[in-house]
Amino acid sequence: MIDYHGFCQIKHLQAHQGLSASQIARELALDPRTVTYWLAQEHFRPRTPRPHTSKLDPFKPEIVRLLERYPYSAAQVFQRLREHGFAGGYSLVKAYVRAVRPRRQPAFLTLAFAPGECAQVDWGAFGSVPVGQTQRRLRFFVMVLCYSRMMYVECTVSQTMEHFLACHQHAFEFFGGIPHTVMVDNLKSAVLQRTLGEAPVFNPTYLDFARHNGFTITPCNVGKGNEKGRVENGVGYIVGTNLIAPFV
Repeated sequence: MIDYHGFCQIKHLQAHQGLSASQIARELALDPRTVTYWLAQEHFRPRTPRPHTSKLDPFKPEIVRLLERYPYSAAQVFQRLREHGFAGGYSLVKAYVRAVRPRRQPAFLTLAFAPGECAQVDWGAFGSVPVGQTQRRLRFFVMVLCYSRMMYVECTVSQTMEHFLACHQHAFEFFGGIPHTVMVDNLKSAVLQRTLGEAPVFNPTYLDFARHNGFTITPCNVGKGNEKGRVENGVGYIVGTNLIAPFV
C-alpha cells in the first residue's frame, strides 16, 4: 500500500516522463502490480482499516453487565469468563475492564451558608521578598465570607500566632463585623490535634481569641479540604492571576 505522495509520484512519472508501469516500478522500488493498479485509479483512496477482531468481543456485553452489577476485579471477571468458554488471556480482560469500568466519584454535600454565618480562612505563599540582607518567604492571609464571597487579603513574612490573630482582627475591621463561625483547616495555629471520631483539640490562644470576639471555630473534617472550597478558590485565584505582584 502506498501513501498519497507515492500516488503522486506514480502519476507524475507517467504523465511527465512517459514511463511505463514496469519502469515506474523499478524507479520507485515498487511491485509492478501495485503501479498498474494505481495508474488505473483516477483519485487516491486511502485503505479502509479492517476492523480488528478479538477473542473477547463476544464476551464484552457480559463484562459490562458484571461491572454494573458489582465492582468485580479484573481477575474475578476473567474467572467468570473462563467458566463461559473464554479462551483468551488475562491481560486482554484486564485492559478492557480498565477501559469500561464506571468511574466512581466521592459524594459530598454542597455547603450553604446564611449571611454573616461563616467565614473561611487560609494561608497562601507567593515566592520570596528581600528583607534586609536576606530573602523571606512571602505569605498571604485570606479570609472569605461564605455567603457574599467578599475577600480580605493581607501579606506577611511570617505565620506566627501573632500574625495569624492580627490578620483576623484586620479582616473583621475590614468587613465591619464578625461572622458567627470561622472555618479553618487543621493548621497548628488553630487545631493542635484532630483524630477521626474525636473532638478537635484547639490551640488555647486561638480559642481565647475566638471567645473574646464571639465566634466559633469550625475545623474541616480530616481529609476534607474541599469543605473550605471558597477560600481555597480565593487562594488559587490570587496565585494564578499574580494579584499580589503589583504590591510586592
